[in-house]
Amino acid sequence: MRDVTDVPPALVERALAFMDAGDAAEVASPRHAATVVLLRDVAAGPEVYLLRRAGTMAFAAGMHVFPGGSVDARDGETATAWSGPSAGQWAAWLGCDEPLARALVCAAVRETFEESGVLLAGPHAGDVVADTTGDDLERDRLSLLDRSVSMAEMLSRRGLVLRSDLLRPWAHWITPEFEPKRFDTRFFVAAVPTGQRPRDVSGEADDTIWLPVAEAVARHDAGGLAMLPPTIVALREISAFRSVAEVLEAPREVRPVLPRLARDGDRLWLQLEDS
Repeated sequence: MRDVTDVPPALVERALAFMDAGDAAEVASPRHAATVVLLRDVAAGPEVYLLRRAGTMAFAAGMHVFPGGSVDARDGETATAWSGPSAGQWAAWLGCDEPLARALVCAAVRETFEESGVLLAGPHAGDVVADTTGDDLERDRLSLLDRSVSMAEMLSRRGLVLRSDLLRPWAHWITPEFEPKRFDTRFFVAAVPTGQRPRDVSGEADDTIWLPVAEAVARHDAGGLAMLPPTIVALREISAFRSVAEVLEAPREVRPVLPRLARDGDRLWLQLEDS
């Protein structure tokens, strides 16, 4: 066991019902997913980009999260133009096979573009798209959202390569069993490329915000920013670094964590166990 954390207030009723059901409780199978902690440097240290999920969403409603989402069936296409560490290297870092590693990295780049407008791709290795706000790239972003094109098709048409070297592995969390919608999620960190600006383009969010990481942690602890355990744990870890470069250079051992419910009388908490 790594640690313990409180069950977010919005999930307490659901968690108690799950525990009361005992062996009759239904456990959903988790879907593979990827999420990216977007960072930039400010005087106070690393600053993080957060989205607040709309209250109507089936999962994590009202929670502040990083851009991300489920792996799409076409994210693993080997035709995806690629620069940086190979799928084999990512498989070693993420603890999975090469096809899944390729799909997770592609999903991380695709979902980041879809939900923030940040595109971790460039015309060749060592370069990156400088501005993603033009009408042409916005049409591409919308085409990815409605799944009329895959990431491989979009990159090929644009003559771009996916920059896997702009990502670093950070964590691996599996949604607790009491949640009806569950994800098996790899967390990545990345610096926002020079010239690009995250913007509020996600239909799943009702607000976006940039905050120094330390301030985001403090506001969460004061009850002002609702977050799921993986989000606040990641931010607590990142708050120990003085710059984005330090975050990206930090060695990480990525192991799956599956929070499990525990109760003692009226007290309810999550044990953060390695799966």
